Amino acid sequence: EGAELATGGTRRGIVVSTLAEARFFAAGGFDDILYAFPAPAWRLPECAALAQRLQAFQLLVDSPRGLQLLRQNPLPEGKRWLVWLKLDCGNGRAGIRPTDPEALALARAIAEGSPGLVTLVGVYAHCGNTYGCRDIPAIQAIARDTTAAVLEFVTA
Repeated sequence: EGAELATGGTRRGIVVSTLAEARFFAAGGFDDILYAFPAPAWRLPECAALAQRLQAFQLLVDSPRGLQLLRQNPLPEGKRWLVWLKLDCGNGRAGIRPTDPEALALARAIAEGSPGLVTLVGVYAHCGNTYGCRDIPAIQAIARDTTAAVLEFVTA
């Protein structure tokens, strides 16, 4: 019910951190779901099933290896993997640093490499480094730094 309220009844545009959550929301009629963690190879069959079932099941990619994995496992029936490039703007959990020279190369590889198999939807950053903050100004500083890093990357 909360997710339906949060999406204004559209049941679109939600983000989940586990595939169990993705399955739960898919069963509830949500058809636009982002799995917000780079999918390991052993989870790919489950991701493929969701991608085939939903209008838009999206994944994060943060390495050339992750991109290669998707290219080597194309979706059937003309469907494409929908991916967001995961940027690590200070959290250190997952993603490629936006200042890493390989980050732009990876973005280009996703966008231009195999458009019939993989589509770049956008870039994604999670401010998990705010979890240890003790006050609102500290959280706001991380949000500003993350926003600046993402905008600088996208501009480049």
